[in-house]
Amino acid sequence: MSEKKIVGTIEIISILDLELYELDAKIDTGADSNALHCDDIYIDESNFVHFKLLDEVHASYHGKQMKMPLYKIKKVKSSNGQIELRPSIKVSVSFFGKKYKTVISLTNRSDMKYPMLIGRQFLANKFLVDVSKEYLSKHTK
Repeated sequence: MSEKKIVGTIEIISILDLELYELDAKIDTGADSNALHCDDIYIDESNFVHFKLLDEVHASYHGKQMKMPLYKIKKVKSSNGQIELRPSIKVSVSFFGKKYKTVISLTNRSDMKYPMLIGRQFLANKFLVDVSKEYLSKHTK
């Protein structure tokens, strides 16, 4: 059995397929899945999801219009208890020096401090969360 990596409550992740590098992400064990802040989200008739990465607060967001194959539409209960249908995409990410394939739902998180949320499905069997720490990934080579 491989040893689980310890992560803090805030970590750095890069979403390679979207050219988003060193993005601040909140580790949320209360969330089932990953979520990414986007604007102008829509699905076209060919089952591609279009979205814009634009946020003045986060330098990693380059304002580029993105188009990715729709992975699936997920029913997600947000932190305020509302059920929301969200498009999700499957992407490659770099986290703690390793590359992973993962699913990310797309939503407007403009009212949240961190543009990315990492949930339990991604963390399961690979990571343990130390809630007293942050940015442990910065010390990983």
